[in-house]
Amino acid sequence: MTPTFITAAFCFVRDGRLLTVRKAGTQRFQLPGGKIDPGETPWQAAVREVSEEIGLDCSGAEQVPLGEFTDKAANEPGATVRATVFVGALTATDSPKPLAEIAELRWYPLDAAPAPELAPLLARKVIPALRAHRAG
Repeated sequence: MTPTFITAAFCFVRDGRLLTVRKAGTQRFQLPGGKIDPGETPWQAAVREVSEEIGLDCSGAEQVPLGEFTDKAANEPGATVRATVFVGALTATDSPKPLAEIAELRWYPLDAAPAPELAPLLARKVIPALRAHRAG
């Protein structure tokens, strides 16, 4: 049986670019977020993971769900990931930085063609949904 990882993540857009992260020892960029701990809601997990990974406090933000998406896992061969994704707002003073297991941040232009370094879930599911969400 194929393992499925249940996760939660945030989309942060600034100047038409999506914030992505690459974990240490991996090649693919994905959204800041991670696995949901026992007893956590997807929202709580996404808030915790964003704080741990990029140092932003989203605990007081409005919960804006983008959706739930499933695709093959980027960094776990043979596995699937199911992610609940939220849209987050950045203020002018928010300064995400790589913390914990994050090796690199990259701002991905939302109007660009999918890049091979993006995680499958992000490239095939989340970015199209985010584009539609932003179009209204």
